[in-house]
Amino acid sequence: MLIPMNTDFEPKVLPFKTDQKNLFEEVRKIRELVFVQEQEVDEAEEFDSFEDESQHFVLRLGDKAIGTARWRHIGDKIKLERFAVLKEYRGKKYGDVLLQAVIEDVLPFAKAVYLHAQLKAIPFYKRRGFKQVGELFLECDIEHYKMVLES
Repeated sequence: MLIPMNTDFEPKVLPFKTDQKNLFEEVRKIRELVFVQEQEVDEAEEFDSFEDESQHFVLRLGDKAIGTARWRHIGDKIKLERFAVLKEYRGKKYGDVLLQAVIEDVLPFAKAVYLHAQLKAIPFYKRRGFKQVGELFLECDIEHYKMVLES
């Protein structure tokens, strides 16, 4: 007899907008922990004027929010931003699930896709089809490179 697989702990990515207050509050907590507390990013820089125009995502494992990301249109391009996975869930491929969902969401727009990657995240993005371009720069006092998704 086959036992049905328990899918309660399969990662799920849910897209949402900021008017879904409960979901936005979950991702605010993740971003607060990862960016503001761990990386010491100023809260005013982390939570910006682009929240309402962005497409947000929450990565859930069972009933727990463990990751987040967002994207937004900038002219004729799409910028992926605010990728964060809670520390205890890093290195377990959950970031792959989140990034794949975000990429699938933006591809129908047929626009160039880019992001600003922290140095430690560059190998992660390279393995997923992004190419490092330009010079090293500081964003929120953290070193970054621009990376573009190769088509």
